[in-house]
Amino acid sequence: MSAALQGLPRTVLRLHRTALLVWTAAVAALTGWLLWLNEVTAGSVLASLARCRHADMCRDVFAGLGYSEPTAWIGTLVCYSFLAVAAFAGGALIGRELESGTARLAWTQGVTPIRWLTAKLALPALAVTAGGTVLVLMYRWGWGAHRSLMGDHWSTGDVFVARGPLTVAYGLCALAVGTLAALLLRRTLAALGSAVAAMWLVNLLLTQYRADLWPALTRTSRKPFTLPAGAWQVREGRNAGGDFAVYHPASHFWPLHLVETGVVLALTTLVTTAAFLVLRRRAA
Repeated sequence: MSAALQGLPRTVLRLHRTALLVWTAAVAALTGWLLWLNEVTAGSVLASLARCRHADMCRDVFAGLGYSEPTAWIGTLVCYSFLAVAAFAGGALIGRELESGTARLAWTQGVTPIRWLTAKLALPALAVTAGGTVLVLMYRWGWGAHRSLMGDHWSTGDVFVARGPLTVAYGLCALAVGTLAALLLRRTLAALGSAVAAMWLVNLLLTQYRADLWPALTRTSRKPFTLPAGAWQVREGRNAGGDFAVYHPASHFWPLHLVETGVVLALTTLVTTAAFLVLRRRAA
C-alpha cells in the first residue's frame, strides 16, 4: 500500500501532464503578452498620441486602442480562466476516470477512494494557485502601468476579479465544483457541462450583488456635485435633501474584493466537503 500511495502523485502527473503543459503555456503566453504591451506597444502608442497633440488632423487618434483593447482581453481571459478549470475537473480529471472505471480499479490496488481523490486534487490545486498568482501579479502591473491609456474602471467585472486573489479563489472553487459534478453524474460530458454552467452562475450572482458586499457611501447635495476620482457609483436619485448618489470610493476595492474572495473560498470548502462525502457513500 505504501508504494501505491507514493506512486499516486506521479501517476496523476503522468496522466494529466498535457493539461499541466497547456496551463503553463497559457500563463506564459499571457505573461509575455502583457510584457510586450507594456514594454513595446505602450511606448509606441504614447508617441502616437503625443504627435496628435501637435497636429490639426491626426490619424493616430485611436492609437490607444492598440494597448487598451488587448489589455482588456487579457483581463477577460484571466477572470474567466475558472471556466476552463471547471471543464477540466468535471471532464478529464474526475469524470472520465469514473465513467471508464479506472477509478474503481485504482481503489482495488491498495489506494482508498479518499486518498485517491486527495491526490487527484492536490496537483491541480497547486497549479491553479501558482498560475493564478502569476497572472494576477502580472495583470495588476500591466493594468496600472499606463492608466492614461486604459478605459476600464476598477469595478468592471473582469478587472475586479483579475486584480487580486479572487482569481485564484474562483479557480479553486471551479476545481471543487467540477469534482462534485463528476462524482454525482459519473458521465464526462454531463459533468463538464454542469460544472461550467454552475461556475458561470456563481460568478453571475456574485457580480450582481458585489456592490452589497461592503457598506457603500452616500453623498447628498442640493447642487450638482462630483464624486471622488475613481468612485464606483452604485445608484443615484433625488430625495427631500436634494440629489444623492450611493457609491464606493476606489479605497473600497480591497474590502469588496476580499469579502467576495472569502465567500468563494467558503463555497469551495463546502463543495469540497460534499465531494468527499459523496465519494465515501458511492464507494462504500
